[in-house]
Amino acid sequence: MGFGGMSMVQLGVLLVIVILLFGSKKLRTLGSDLGSAIKGFKSSVSDEPSDKEQDVQRYQNLTSKEERHNEQ
Repeated sequence: MGFGGMSMVQLGVLLVIVILLFGSKKLRTLGSDLGSAIKGFKSSVSDEPSDKEQDVQRYQNLTSKEERHNEQ
């Protein structure tokens, strides 16, 4: 049994073809870029609540400045 209905031999042949087409350096670069993109996505998703808190704080600061300006 392989992956997605493919045997291990078929997966091996496919891997060899991909390496020959793209080269190992290009595949290494693509893997690194993909990994950093996933890492960035995860950090942005986990930082979302703190971003909302900062937005609320900015809004409160802006409204208090507007109220002070309107009082004068």
